[in-house]
Amino acid sequence: MTTTQPRIDIRRAADRFHTDIGWLDSHHSFSFSNHYDPDNVGHGLLIVNNDDTVEAGTGFGTHPHRDMEIVTWVLSGELEHRDSEGNHGVIYPGLAQRMSAGSGIRHSEMNASATVDVHFVQMWVLPDTTGIAPGYEQRDVNEAIDSGALVPIASGKGHEGAVALNQRDAVLWGARLQPGGTITIPDEPHVHVFVALGSGSLAGAGELATGDAVRLSAAGELDFVAGPDGSEVLVWATA
Repeated sequence: MTTTQPRIDIRRAADRFHTDIGWLDSHHSFSFSNHYDPDNVGHGLLIVNNDDTVEAGTGFGTHPHRDMEIVTWVLSGELEHRDSEGNHGVIYPGLAQRMSAGSGIRHSEMNASATVDVHFVQMWVLPDTTGIAPGYEQRDVNEAIDSGALVPIASGKGHEGAVALNQRDAVLWGARLQPGGTITIPDEPHVHVFVALGSGSLAGAGELATGDAVRLSAAGELDFVAGPDGSEVLVWATA
């Protein structure tokens, strides 16, 4: 029988890989594109956590993906999606979007505004089955997340109200907290806690600021308390 030692691994915002090419300012929690570290290729099933700002009137032109579950969460502004399966949507704060690349899909992601930058987090998890038909889903979860509770945003476990993932061992939870608001981080083999906005403190990890992350491995349930400016937190819980 293998026993996983509990681990709390704090990753600061300033230590992330950084891409700045003018129209795109992106911070990568894991190895991505030209940034590669063999010791930093993911945590559990989560292999991409990109914190992106795209200038007004610009964006990612049409490009391909395959065999990946891609979840996009907008923090401010609006992002317009189009893909080769005929799907089209404008993603705004509180609208969860999932694209299953499956056997192959091409899509574009453009800033929907000519005047306002868009700030979003894009996250990739490995699917549990390869070669499936590509798929797309979006769902407004503002009412749930504004409650101050930790709510499922994307789930492979059938959580009501969440977009569906083709990965039975992964759930993305989110919370939009007022100052002093508290949530309990779930206990799973691999948990990635990302402070997308604001600040807070996590038991066993201490104070966290915008862009900071904590990688938990079999660490048990831990409380997160939002700081004086509140917090928006994204939590992946995976095998």
